[in-house]
Amino acid sequence: MTNGSSDKSSGGWSRLPGRRSLLGVVGCVGLLGLNRLLVDGPDRFPPGPGGGVNPAAGGTGGSAPAGDVNRMRPFAGGAGPQTPRGAVPVREAARLTLPADGTRRIALTFDDGPHPDWTPGILEILRRHRAPATFFVIGENVRAHPDLLRAVAADGHLIANHSWSHPRLDHLSRTRVREELGRTCDLLAETLGGPPGWARAPYGAWHRPSLEVCAELGMEPLGWSIDTEDWTRPGSSAISGTVLDGAHPGGIVLAHDGGGDRSQSVAALDHYLPRLVDRGWTMVRPV
Repeated sequence: MTNGSSDKSSGGWSRLPGRRSLLGVVGCVGLLGLNRLLVDGPDRFPPGPGGGVNPAAGGTGGSAPAGDVNRMRPFAGGAGPQTPRGAVPVREAARLTLPADGTRRIALTFDDGPHPDWTPGILEILRRHRAPATFFVIGENVRAHPDLLRAVAADGHLIANHSWSHPRLDHLSRTRVREELGRTCDLLAETLGGPPGWARAPYGAWHRPSLEVCAELGMEPLGWSIDTEDWTRPGSSAISGTVLDGAHPGGIVLAHDGGGDRSQSVAALDHYLPRLVDRGWTMVRPV
């Protein structure tokens, strides 16, 4: 249920706008399993027409997350490989773009899933265009739909941590932040055989304690630079236009596959993805 506004920062580790150690072996660091195979195995997305797409190499119980009625406008905020990376430094803020290398690379990310109504449609479109993506999942939804999460991973997409129940991390104590991120790490490791290497705070709202916990659990924080604002349901044409008009080298697209009615998000992806490929963009996962 991450919502936000675009912050087209040119790269690096950008500070969170006002508005808007040792690695913890317990929690995220576990078996490599399936995630390691996905990262180190053969390319699941061979080049296709129009330039093709290639993935880059590269997480307390309660009821399901609330719908859009409880949403807040997010902060612009900030993800890493899906295998244990060793000690991770504490970041000052989340990365908002991919490392700049001058190429036409862009990352598609989807928050708040997995959801049985919307995630399968997104997977089908990504599969059709051989496009890798990153899914920032909510622990409660993973617990409810573990087979759907496995289907996402089996298609070669990166799985990342979006907390257990989608609270504002910057409103929680350090202990509660660790519960939210650590419990989701544990469930992802149990479900997929390996922990996530990236995390995104709900609403993009990090603070120093949550960034410290993120690093202790072996994850990098990732934000976005192209906000589709699909949670407002502006229409599939508006969502698609935001992506096509805002595409830039190293851009990270924020969209959703859960948290409400995402039919517009699915329809928009079906429109903008082939056009990105036709324009020479390569879809990648963060590294």
